[in-house]
Amino acid sequence: MSQLVCGVKEGDSLSLAKHLLCQLLGHLEETSVDTMKKAICELLLEINPNADLRSTYIANCVFNNFLSYTAIMLNIVTIHAIRKTSSLPKTLKSLLLSLAVSDIGVGLLSQPFYTSLLVKLLQKNSLDCNTFMIFKVIGCVFLSTSFLGVVATSVDRFLAIHLHLRYQELVTHKRVVAVVISIWALSVFLPLAMFWISLEIFALVLFLGVVGLLVTTVVYIRIYVAVQRHKNQIQTQQVQEGAESGEMANFASLMKSAVGVFYVYLVFLICYLPFFIGLVAFVVNGPSLSLKRFSFFSRTLVYLNSSLNAIIYCLKMRHIRYAIMDILWNMPRFSNRGTHLS
Repeated sequence: MSQLVCGVKEGDSLSLAKHLLCQLLGHLEETSVDTMKKAICELLLEINPNADLRSTYIANCVFNNFLSYTAIMLNIVTIHAIRKTSSLPKTLKSLLLSLAVSDIGVGLLSQPFYTSLLVKLLQKNSLDCNTFMIFKVIGCVFLSTSFLGVVATSVDRFLAIHLHLRYQELVTHKRVVAVVISIWALSVFLPLAMFWISLEIFALVLFLGVVGLLVTTVVYIRIYVAVQRHKNQIQTQQVQEGAESGEMANFASLMKSAVGVFYVYLVFLICYLPFFIGLVAFVVNGPSLSLKRFSFFSRTLVYLNSSLNAIIYCLKMRHIRYAIMDILWNMPRFSNRGTHLS
């Protein structure tokens, strides 16, 4: 059975990760849920073994304690700013709020959980299998919501640019809210199903990830083409004033929001790609001390993304930046300083 599922002949050399994965898939129909969970745990703990990496554990503990605080505080301010920004469309607001809530979840749940696991490793305690699986499920939930949220926001900006006046008719607030709810429901269901029901769902997760990357890449290529066409229109219509100037100003505003979302997508790729490259290297070459160290730091880089998103909103989206500055200026410390200066 394992030969049929894995597509390998006896005698072929397989890494430990491949062997465990194939063994699990091969006995999927005849094993209980508890046995399957045990096999998954063996695979996960092999990827993150309790090696002697004391300096790595300490460094990642320090980084994650700091990043947990910044992810929570920056995204709370961002959520308040997004809600206060009346110039943003409700559809874009809903998608950005979903991303910010996901980033707060990383700071509230994923990073403290990760830090506690690092403390256990520092104390040379063995990791409990169920605890480690819960950590993986939580991480997968927020990874999925962030990724699907970025894809949905990119598609929304693409539709806003290409549909023009039909955008408000087709992309309603209720439909976007339904998409956001679906993203969260799917992001919770897939990790639970993958770890507790069937590992074959992992193939579906990979397929959705590849499709999402392709869709987002195509979307931004189309947006880039629209930007170039927009620049040409500005050059040819500089002499004309009046009705068209308002439409061009609206289009320029859409382009700025699309560029802001593009930076969110770009930073997402930069933060997440090293982690997945490390996983591929583990499967191909097997565990090594350098790969273990790289795995811990790449996961911390993934968590850094939750703090960077709020900074991107502030730097690249003018209306949100003004709202954040207004919130900070009206805080008691800043307002008291302003009264003293006056």
